[in-house]
Amino acid sequence: MGEDCFHLGIKAIIRNSSGKILLLRTNPKVLKGFKGKPYWDIPGGRIQRDSTVKATLERELEEKTGIKTLVSFKPFFMVLSPTVRIPVGDSTVGLILSSYLCDVGKVETVKISDEHTEHGWFNPKEAAKLLEFKYPKEFIEKIFTL
Repeated sequence: MGEDCFHLGIKAIIRNSSGKILLLRTNPKVLKGFKGKPYWDIPGGRIQRDSTVKATLERELEEKTGIKTLVSFKPFFMVLSPTVRIPVGDSTVGLILSSYLCDVGKVETVKISDEHTEHGWFNPKEAAKLLEFKYPKEFIEKIFTL
């Protein structure tokens, strides 16, 4: 077996001033190759060349939610997803996800992208339960304790 190629995905666990976590429901109509039912997820995207983690978080927050103010962020949990493959040109690459806890303060409105159909603010226990579909047990347990 040869070496594999991976992209780095940055995920934002967005927490408001009430301690609730923002989740977005995926839109399967725009997910390439996805055949399942919609599921709740945390916003994120791949880091681009010459970008920083902070710049990626800020870009993804605005693109996916319309939120423009990131009060603070800190590393939360590292997730390696070797079974996830994403298309790049005529082939696929693996995806490594790096998660960050992002405090955004008081948010008046959320404007989701076409990649999602709805959003909701959930307490950590509710968010952990909704994220069980996609994330490993250790990640879910950490969300549960926020």
